[in-house]
Amino acid sequence: MAKEGLPEVSTANLDGSGLKVAVISATWNEEICDRLHVHAIKAAAETGATVNDYRVVGALELPVAVQAAAKTHDAVVANGCVVKGGTPHFDYVCDSVTAGLTRIALDEGVPVGNGVLTTNTLEQAIERSGGPGSVEDKGAEAAIAAIHTALVLRNIRQDSQDSQDSQVSRVH
Repeated sequence: MAKEGLPEVSTANLDGSGLKVAVISATWNEEICDRLHVHAIKAAAETGATVNDYRVVGALELPVAVQAAAKTHDAVVANGCVVKGGTPHFDYVCDSVTAGLTRIALDEGVPVGNGVLTTNTLEQAIERSGGPGSVEDKGAEAAIAAIHTALVLRNIRQDSQDSQDSQVSRVH
């Protein structure tokens, strides 16, 4: 089960006030992606963050939209659903999307919550998207992870600035 080992971080113990978060979701596998999208928006809003939401057609379109949003937002959540078929296309899409989202987060210094489901079956996608009776909700989990990381980065940057300020004041 993918839920094993998940830390106890929830919207109840995150203060996203002052953060601007983009939620970008694919529309391919519409039922799944709609659920991921709605749950990510709800989770981000519950933290007090300002949320902007956007839609793209498929998972391969996510990285370019996420990159644009990372320039103007404190965190970005990318949601999509890729269900394995009978060809290697699944592998190429999953690898490309994951590598793209990771590269964007590192290049832009902005957390990207990866809510792109890569499943063997539609049933697995329903279970992981917060569907009826499921124990996982990857849209909400991706939003929580991105916001939590944005808050950690805010603290790191503030600590770095405080250190620089104290060094400058000691010189004078």
